[in-house]
Amino acid sequence: MKKTKGPALKTLRQRAMAVLKRKKMYEQQRDQLAGQAFNIEQTNFTIDSVKDTITTVDAMKAASKTLKTEFKKVNIDKIDDLQDDLADMMEDMNEVQDVLGRSYDVGEDVDEADLDAELDALGDELEADDELNDVADTTPAYLQPAEPTLPEQPTNVPATPAAPSQVDEFGLPVAQGA
Repeated sequence: MKKTKGPALKTLRQRAMAVLKRKKMYEQQRDQLAGQAFNIEQTNFTIDSVKDTITTVDAMKAASKTLKTEFKKVNIDKIDDLQDDLADMMEDMNEVQDVLGRSYDVGEDVDEADLDAELDALGDELEADDELNDVADTTPAYLQPAEPTLPEQPTNVPATPAAPSQVDEFGLPVAQGA
């Protein structure tokens, strides 16, 4: 356009202005369509959310109805009685276990100090026994390493077979009489 002068410049300028006006109009239409598309997508999302909510509420209603029906079958007094019976049986079982766990010969009047003194005396006896015996010999036989028992070397060795007189290209003996 810089090189054009006069009426041609005026015509070019009018055409350029018309093109720019159309460009602005198209940009406005594009922006309006983008806004409309966004609104439609947002509306569809809202409709889907409402449908999901209705489905969830229907499921909750059905679950509530089923729960009410099933709960009518439950008798809390029978459950309470059952729990009491189980607790009584457990208490009776504990009493049985206590009776079975009693000692026959050991009385309840055993002095702890006497038991401690006896335990110390046993410990002293064990230490004295250890000092008398060699510590290496006190290892039980089943824990000591076993000496391997190998078979004896044979004394009569068979004679080595005679070497074959003929061999093939692979080093294998050639059959005789063939």
